[in-house]
This record gives sequence, structure tokens and C-alpha cells, in this order.
Amino acid sequence: MAIEEIAETTGTATIATADAAASATEPTVVTAATDATDATATAGSTAAAVTYPIAPGYQVNVRSGPGTTYKVVKVLPYNSRVPIRCQRHGQKVSGPYGTSDIWDSIAPGQYVSDTYVRTGSDGFVAAPCG
Repeated sequence: MAIEEIAETTGTATIATADAAASATEPTVVTAATDATDATATAGSTAAAVTYPIAPGYQVNVRSGPGTTYKVVKVLPYNSRVPIRCQRHGQKVSGPYGTSDIWDSIAPGQYVSDTYVRTGSDGFVAAPCG
């Protein structure tokens, strides 16, 4: 498993990748903020965030709820990685990683179908959304 470590040095971030090819398909642990906005939100936090890759060759719709009838709030570009805050059951969808009714919350009010996220599991990998 490749691990990206981000260290802040005099206001800039340095990224060291153990294996760039593997990082495209495995979860990544991010240990610090990646930009000034995140730095403010996570100042003093030592918790690591795990991100998962979106299926190669896909731009994925991010929706306001767990189904395709919910509004598209943004589109993830090719080769994106996403954190999974929590997961919930919703509309059943088919994608490159099978058919499932699991939806991943990547931020408040932002959901992607788990069938487009390489989690390595057919079940939940995060806590259920409350």
C-alpha cells in the first residue's frame, strides 16, 4: 500500500509518495492538510484521513443525497480520490465495481455511489451515516 505523507514546511506542502502506481488503486493516508483552507479546519488535528480512488476512466457525479434523483452538486474529475466520512443505503446502482445500494458521504451533503469507489469491500468500510 502506498502512503502519501504531507508535511508543512514554512507554509508550503511537500508530498512524498512511496509508489505512485500503487497509490492510484489503494487507499491513501493523509496526515496533514493539503491547502490553506484545510489547514485552518484541521489545525492541531493529528487524525489521519483515508482516501479511496474513483474508478479509472470515470468522472463521477456527486449528489446531494444517496440516489440518482438527488441534485448533482459537483462532478469529480478523472483520477480523483475521496474520503469516506460515513455510508448509507440508498438507491441501487450498477457501476464498475458491481451493483450496490451503498452510498459514500464524502462531505456534508455530498454522496457518491460506492460502485464507483475502490474500497476493496462489498460492504461498509466506514460508520453508517447518522
